[in-house]
Amino acid sequence: MTGRPLIGVSTYLEARTRWGRWELDAALLPAGYPLLVQRAGGLAAMLPPDDPAHAAATVARLDGVVIAGGPDVDPSRYGAERSPRTGRPAPERDAWELALIEAALSAGTPLLGICRGMQLLNVVLGGTLVQHIDGHDAAEVGVFGQHTVKPVPGTRYAEVAPEPVSVPTYHHQAVDRLGAGLLASAHAEDGTVEAVERPGDGWVLGVQWHPEMGEDVRVMKALVRAASPP
Repeated sequence: MTGRPLIGVSTYLEARTRWGRWELDAALLPAGYPLLVQRAGGLAAMLPPDDPAHAAATVARLDGVVIAGGPDVDPSRYGAERSPRTGRPAPERDAWELALIEAALSAGTPLLGICRGMQLLNVVLGGTLVQHIDGHDAAEVGVFGQHTVKPVPGTRYAEVAPEPVSVPTYHHQAVDRLGAGLLASAHAEDGTVEAVERPGDGWVLGVQWHPEMGEDVRVMKALVRAASPP
């Protein structure tokens, strides 16, 4: 395959990370993300946190953008008081990823948000988040759970995965009020919004689960198709 699209994936910036004899600051990304991009036919590029002023120039060099999962979004970003069960903030990553999303939306660059990435997409468009829900992770810390998501007929997500499907999941926050122009396109059995999209010509989708931890590549393949040169 020639002309594989370049898909940028946002990353962590972690202090004092250890490997071998070294303990240094590091830009990190679970390998499942770039591997999923590659399995779907794209070229993966890591996007560590940077000055938000550089987001538009970064997106201009990419064919598609993935905002990866990670820590809780700072509630101040959507005008809420911090819950005692909300994790510590990651201000540099919040600022960078919010700027990447805004740049991708402005440029019409295909955009996929995964877990935290979907939540940030909602926040960028004026939506809010539920700061804690139960039952959307496994009983054991650090182990992904599984639950079924049901597509909303007629949506972009339903075109990708028309049937209910069991997905890898690990999160305790979720979409509350939808952002402007967003449509819920899948739900969990308890009614939690599991996918959002922005109807129109551009390709914009967010999923609450973690496709990089499973075998279903359809969502990423859809992004890669949308990002591929005509």
